[in-house]
Amino acid sequence: MSTTAAVALNYWPDSACARAFWGQQELPPYQQLLADTSAWLAPRPGERWLDLGCGCGKLTEALWHNSRGTVKEIVGLDCAADNALAFERLRNRVHLADVDKRIRFVHADFSSGLRSWEAGRFDGIVSGLAIHYAESYSHKLDRWTTEAYDRLLADTYRLLRAGGSFVFSVNVPEPSFGKVALYSFWGAFEARETVRYAERAFRMWRYGAWLKREARKGRFHYLPLQTVVRKLRNLGFTEIEHCLTFAGQAYLIRCRKPAAKAVVPSWSRPVERNGRSHFAVLGARRENGQLATSAS
Repeated sequence: MSTTAAVALNYWPDSACARAFWGQQELPPYQQLLADTSAWLAPRPGERWLDLGCGCGKLTEALWHNSRGTVKEIVGLDCAADNALAFERLRNRVHLADVDKRIRFVHADFSSGLRSWEAGRFDGIVSGLAIHYAESYSHKLDRWTTEAYDRLLADTYRLLRAGGSFVFSVNVPEPSFGKVALYSFWGAFEARETVRYAERAFRMWRYGAWLKREARKGRFHYLPLQTVVRKLRNLGFTEIEHCLTFAGQAYLIRCRKPAAKAVVPSWSRPVERNGRSHFAVLGARRENGQLATSAS
């Protein structure tokens, strides 16, 4: 094994890292990101949604409230086992009984792919500043690659039903986590626990320094917007739209898997031409919005 891969630190599964991010929604940039993402989520009654890299479940909670509790299922997936506790607290906040599994947590690492779910299972998928941390190391090439990231995007497309939506955020290239911390600083004047608030802002800055170092090695993927959009289009996603958020340090992107094309059934019926019966095949094509017929 390469020395680089062998000694690579991974804070994501750690309890300390997971719990540090639980309080991030107190910080103004995260509040902006959450509000912007929630505004683009429109779950319908009876739908199934997946929250990739769910953390403590803030986007899962947004989906629940946006649907007024009418979704069939929201699955939160994350590599940090401690987030199961956060999901239990979320279930209590929205008053779900133990037997009600409409909100549930799955402990898994999306870097390994999402092959355990069948194609078309979900009506929508959401992810907040997570998918660009899908990591894969090639021992043959002796370097980090985008294989896991590309596979995750492909799995996302596969898991969506036709017409399903994918709403996610990713950091800009070379994000300034110092700017995020600076924007967060002003929130300290409104925080109820100023010292605790400052500690959380500092933790975000510290983890941000680690993330940028690893991204420069190619382990994580802070890609230009046009690169992300190209990957989405190559997979078949359409209706791609985007905006800047998170103190200008993240792209929020929404796209859709194309709806299945309507199949108009074909059948034959006799028609009269020059006093003789012929058969016209209906449903073969449309002209000027009208169903065209052709006689044999």
